[in-house]
Amino acid sequence: MTKVGQRDSPAKEEAPPATKKRFLTPGRFVTILCIINLINYVDRGVIASNGVNGSSKVCDAKGVCSAGTGIQGEFNLTNFEDGLLSSAFMVGLLVASPIFAGLSKRFNPFKLIGVGLTVWTIAVIGCGFSYNFWMIAVFRMFVGVGEASFISLAAPYIDDSAPVARKNFWLGLFYMCIPAGVALGYVFGGYIGNHLGWRWAFYIEAIAMAVFVILSFCIKPPQQLKGFADKDSKKPSTSIETVAPTDAEASQIKTKTPKSKNLVVLFGKDLKALFSEKVFIVNVLGYITYNFVIGAYSYWGPKAGFGIYKMKNADMIFGGLTIICGIIGTLGGSYVLDRINATLSNTFKLLAASTLLGAAFCFTAFLMKNMYAFIALFAVGEILIFAPQAPVNFVCLHCVRPNLRPLSMASSTVLIHILGDVPSSPFYGKMQDHLKNWRKSTLIITSILFLAAIIWGIGKDSNCFYFFSLIS
Repeated sequence: MTKVGQRDSPAKEEAPPATKKRFLTPGRFVTILCIINLINYVDRGVIASNGVNGSSKVCDAKGVCSAGTGIQGEFNLTNFEDGLLSSAFMVGLLVASPIFAGLSKRFNPFKLIGVGLTVWTIAVIGCGFSYNFWMIAVFRMFVGVGEASFISLAAPYIDDSAPVARKNFWLGLFYMCIPAGVALGYVFGGYIGNHLGWRWAFYIEAIAMAVFVILSFCIKPPQQLKGFADKDSKKPSTSIETVAPTDAEASQIKTKTPKSKNLVVLFGKDLKALFSEKVFIVNVLGYITYNFVIGAYSYWGPKAGFGIYKMKNADMIFGGLTIICGIIGTLGGSYVLDRINATLSNTFKLLAASTLLGAAFCFTAFLMKNMYAFIALFAVGEILIFAPQAPVNFVCLHCVRPNLRPLSMASSTVLIHILGDVPSSPFYGKMQDHLKNWRKSTLIITSILFLAAIIWGIGKDSNCFYFFSLIS
């Protein structure tokens, strides 16, 4: 009796601390990541809002000019130069994303996020203090550098923390912050810019992010990234899988643990392995085309709405539409994928169908002369267009080995931006400078969504598709 009691007693005393006394549960941790993602995208909406971005001076036929407003008015920017501010941000994001992905194999990934958020906060403050085009362009580039750490590493943490049956829904919550953040940025930027001045929008953003900069250095994630060694224990981690790994999978994880200390060599090998994945290539090609349009919409949407329909509160209207439709579309797409048999083929069918229908509704919307008809059709189109957000990133996470996921996310980010929304913002601006017709410019951009649907539609028939191992 005594011996049995001696055996049982320690087990009863040691079990609770491991499971019940941890404050930072996976759900709370993911909530923190979602809020950080929301603030990141609020910044993207702020820089595009009429209250912050403003407008250049306008002169009538008699030569009488009205003063410009916001960044464009204060720095006297053309639409092309204005679009370059978006591209400057993307340059920083693109250069830094693969660097952070590579460093994650040598340093604690969550601490790297903290370093990136610190850079982001300082750079946003710098945007508020800028006094010419080149100064704000450089600071926008460093905002992109700061965000790169988060974009590359946050999604794998969420994917590892999510219950297997709700994996897509958790990713949907994370990616829902993209449209919600941009939309809140439109509203926030419009209000602050009109009442306190455009510079204060950046200062307030920095204050909000500073809280999470401190948290990132003080808290420890509830789990270690799958396929990565714990930086303290020096052991390969497989503990965070929502489905227990098979012996073969565990063996694969061990054999893939890098032995070389040369980061450049390791990066080259990982990059070669990544681009040998046909699923990744097809997915990213469609994503590039899709993001070309989304980038132009997010940056020029409020101005196009004002130019076509003379909306008095374009920031509020586009912001409100994007918040509601973005939430419904993103969560709806992730919910549908959780409910269907989530093969890669089925995922591409969902991507193609939602993008095709969304393109049709948005194209028809911009043909409408009546503003209310436009809003109704565009709302349906936005819901469908935002549906791919979680599925397309889920493919990026699950078409590669676990230890390649940060590089997969980083490479996807680089490609969809450098070939997508980096050129699309100045392209749209240049096209508008030439056409001087907001409706025609927007219809041309919208038509590119049909190409994205075609690419993802072709992808569904690829012979390289296989079942997602983690949800089978």
